[in-house]
Amino acid sequence: MNEANLQSRVRSELPVEWRRSKGFTPYPDAVAFMENRVAQIRAGTAPELVWLLEHEPIYTGGTSAKPEDLLSAEKFPVFKSSRGGQYTYHGPGQQVAYVMLDLERRGKDIRAFVNALEEWVIQTLAEFGLNGERREGRVGVWIDRSSNSGGFREDKIAAIGVRVRKWVSFHGISLNVMPDLSHFSGITACGINETGLGITSLKDLGITATMQDADTALRSTFEIVFGPTCEMDP
Repeated sequence: MNEANLQSRVRSELPVEWRRSKGFTPYPDAVAFMENRVAQIRAGTAPELVWLLEHEPIYTGGTSAKPEDLLSAEKFPVFKSSRGGQYTYHGPGQQVAYVMLDLERRGKDIRAFVNALEEWVIQTLAEFGLNGERREGRVGVWIDRSSNSGGFREDKIAAIGVRVRKWVSFHGISLNVMPDLSHFSGITACGINETGLGITSLKDLGITATMQDADTALRSTFEIVFGPTCEMDP
């Protein structure tokens, strides 16, 4: 099945609630909220939700996290996470989007869902003139910087880590807008330890964009890939 067909499987015309939190949201509070919202979505008592927020500097380890990839446990608080994937960093200047969608009515196809998340990020990056790319065997979205470095170099600009419970998704994506990239040094981020692979951000690539700019782009491209959104009272 080609990518267009994969993406069409996850689209719905029922509006998804779109929410943006100000300040920093504690990670345990975010997880508790998602757990509750997933149960409500499954019960039919709450709509689907995309929740954009920032965390204070933390490391989270997904279900595939390896102890040896936590290089500096004392650098920032470390949390175990039920999402897929390995260790990653969250912090100021990184846009986290927690995606709580009912996949039971979006094709019940996890591969198509992850593909659509990647496409969402790729289209968002295109709004800033960047060519985001997928890589076989490497989840997330990558920027090829080989021509600028004089040798092979590809940097990850967005991470994807999700969990699905009773066909409702949670956790989601993180897009590096303008985080302190040195904060990634306390982990082997996403298990990336190959020569020529690293981490980048919009700012690192010379793109002057605010968090609001990223929010706006994420919302418009989400609607292209997944369907309409709506804002609800706080």
